[in-house]
Amino acid sequence: MPDGKTELLSVGVFFIILVISIILYTPLGYVDWTLIPPLVLAFYGCWTMVLAGIRMSNPQKYERSPFSTFAWGLLLIAVGGAWFMYGINPLYSLVIILLVLGALAITAALRRK
Repeated sequence: MPDGKTELLSVGVFFIILVISIILYTPLGYVDWTLIPPLVLAFYGCWTMVLAGIRMSNPQKYERSPFSTFAWGLLLIAVGGAWFMYGINPLYSLVIILLVLGALAITAALRRK
């Protein structure tokens, strides 16, 4: 996909993620209003991982690699999840971050030839 379409698609997905997070707060009451930003962050990380799959099918020469985009998506999910879990137990936040960093380090090491 050319950059213009991907950027516009990402803006649209961001607004949909924002609406979903607000709906989870307002009528349903599943989350507190302070947990809307970590939800948006984690859901946008999911979108970034999907975007990495899209980029894998059509790589550009001077563009970020699909693996790098996937890693950033995974890190966004980890930060959002750690922020979300901080209210339950701060130790869970540390576990999530360390688990994702370890998985990324192993994946990057195995990816090298």
